[in-house]
Amino acid sequence: MGAVEDPGDTGQAVERYRFDGIVVDALAHTLSRDGQYQSLEPKAFAVLLLLLRHADELLVRDQLLDAVWGHRHVTPGVLTRAIAQLRSALDDHSHEPRYIQTQHGLGYRFIGKLLPPEATASSASVVEPISTSTTVELPDAVAERAEHVVADSDLHAEPPSPPARRLSRWWREAPKLPLPAWMRSRAFLVGCALLLLLGAGYWWWGRTPVVAGASIAVMPFSSLSDDAADRYFADGLAVEMHDALTNVPGLKVAARQLAAPAEGDTDDDDVRRIGRRLGVATLLDASVRREGGRVRISARLSDTNTGFTLWAETYDREINDVFALQGEIANKVVHALLGHLPGKTAGIAQRLNPTNDVNAYDAYLRGLALLQRPVGEAGNERAMAAFAQALALDPHFARAQAGLCRAQIARLEGVSDAGAFERARQACARAQAMDPGLREVSLAMAEIARVSGQNEQALKLYQQVIDDPALRADGLVGQARTYAALGKEEQALQSFQQAIAARPSDAQIYRLLGYHHWLRGDVPKAIDAFVTATVLQPEDSRLWGSLGGLYLAQGDTVQAGHAFNMSLSIEPNAGALTNLGTMKFDRGEYALAAELFQQATVLEPEDYLHWGNLADALAAAPATAAQAQAPYLRAAHLAQQYVDVRRDDAYALALLSWYRANLGERARALQDLQAARALGTQAAEVALWCAQTLTLLGDKTGAHSCVESALKQGIPQQRIDALLSLQRYALVGSGVRKE
Repeated sequence: MGAVEDPGDTGQAVERYRFDGIVVDALAHTLSRDGQYQSLEPKAFAVLLLLLRHADELLVRDQLLDAVWGHRHVTPGVLTRAIAQLRSALDDHSHEPRYIQTQHGLGYRFIGKLLPPEATASSASVVEPISTSTTVELPDAVAERAEHVVADSDLHAEPPSPPARRLSRWWREAPKLPLPAWMRSRAFLVGCALLLLLGAGYWWWGRTPVVAGASIAVMPFSSLSDDAADRYFADGLAVEMHDALTNVPGLKVAARQLAAPAEGDTDDDDVRRIGRRLGVATLLDASVRREGGRVRISARLSDTNTGFTLWAETYDREINDVFALQGEIANKVVHALLGHLPGKTAGIAQRLNPTNDVNAYDAYLRGLALLQRPVGEAGNERAMAAFAQALALDPHFARAQAGLCRAQIARLEGVSDAGAFERARQACARAQAMDPGLREVSLAMAEIARVSGQNEQALKLYQQVIDDPALRADGLVGQARTYAALGKEEQALQSFQQAIAARPSDAQIYRLLGYHHWLRGDVPKAIDAFVTATVLQPEDSRLWGSLGGLYLAQGDTVQAGHAFNMSLSIEPNAGALTNLGTMKFDRGEYALAAELFQQATVLEPEDYLHWGNLADALAAAPATAAQAQAPYLRAAHLAQQYVDVRRDDAYALALLSWYRANLGERARALQDLQAARALGTQAAEVALWCAQTLTLLGDKTGAHSCVESALKQGIPQQRIDALLSLQRYALVGSGVRKE
């Protein structure tokens, strides 16, 4: 097996590659596509150069890791992530690659058609610097199944600067004017030199600020286990370590980091850069390998001002010693930063030793990972199963019981399963009986209060959680949603922003912020939030499905279809199927829409929305109209159960009104519609369903008013035109248009 050459050793003065509309300049370290520069991390660019230099050759993973990272002792995910970033920059796709082909289990090869060097050189002048207002493409990282997501710093990265030679050329072509005699004097030149030195010192001091005080950021721990599914264990240990250190008096702990360092490792430059970004004096990172009954943890504490390692140690213990091992590492960190162990160390011990059963702890970490970073609609089910397993092993595990309560609440709100509320209430009651003073229990009880409309009680409980640095972000999100329910928009948005500051890389916070904007009819802001969420967590099929639904609500069927396909490429899921079915319904493809809705009811049979959509599609076609009654009955039954718990959900009430109207229940339909409109939330969607319901009930005047309201609230005309019920009663083409 031949060695791969060093990325910096090109052997030529000019190294530039061109294929299709893409130009890669090794000297300038730039990649442009169709005249637009694309941002790439240095190591991703190095991987690209290696692939180009060995076009049509297979480069195995170990070769690439050795050549680019200098060693193989990093997780394979850093290479996967680099390839995903390259695909995004090149607009390449893993399932139909044009440039980078994956040889599964082996490595990668470049398969694009390179133009000869002469054509590359002559084309250099057509490349222009990137505009700062370029449109962000949807990332390709989902198709790659990258193990790591884009770090927070990547979201705010500036576009690459034009090649340095442009500045040099401008300087050479500047007019050369004669200097006056006084400017050529010795004293003037010495003074200028001193000013330059002082300016440089001031610039350097401001560029690399010295961070003082006892402060630390806990980076995500790397998993070196052979099983990629074991990642949750390393992630969980890092989260537990972070949360334990927040309980140490006198120690400042940065917000929890949910993404690995941008380069995938932590060399001296990375340490200093991350330290400046987070404003901390030290970084703690570690690698974790679990094999059989043993665990090996290599931990390192680094100084962010110098990049030097303060201490590093490797521990090889029995898996049952993991609690003591975590405590030992935490105590060494505290001693190194504070010079002593504070008198109150109970917080560390309590956090790092929540159960006496290591298998229960393992199941709890798995459930926590799925709760905090759910992947797809089945994520909640898997989280609940993991928490239940932890409780089966340790029936007194209060944090697992609180986690089970929160997972049930997430199911209630995610798929409208009314039965989940009672299950959540029972789980919370058991958690409170186990340990009423535990903040995780307070958080779970706050969630119960919020969804049941006890807003003042919810705010009181959320405030207790916010005071705990480990749970601050969760408490702020809950506070934001409670303020929103009370109509306090300014306070809600402020709490959301504080939550993002507390946990900037959490895609789920952006998801809930997007949902908040959608409830208020601000679809563009909702789309912005969901786009950010998909960048942070591209492997979550639900995020893509919701993003597609928002594009569809805006009338952008092209982007909607792309997002739905992204969602379904990850896993079959009811959300994407029902949104894709809605797009087909709007096009008049009722049979295909009904098929998609039917699949959604199989995947999520407790969600009223899928049954209602199926009924609508069946009712739209004369051949199947008689089959619509049964799914309408099922939809109304499930929706009624849901609104009995969530009376503040205007959208659910409006849909329930529509189902009642189709079932011939006029009085109940009007009652539910009135309740939905009185809430004042989700005004655009409520107006749309109001128009349909009143049309079906024969109130043409009221229906016209609701159509006008829907258009003013931002519902696209084409959505209204596509609705069969409105067409049936000749409401479209009535001159009502969006102002």
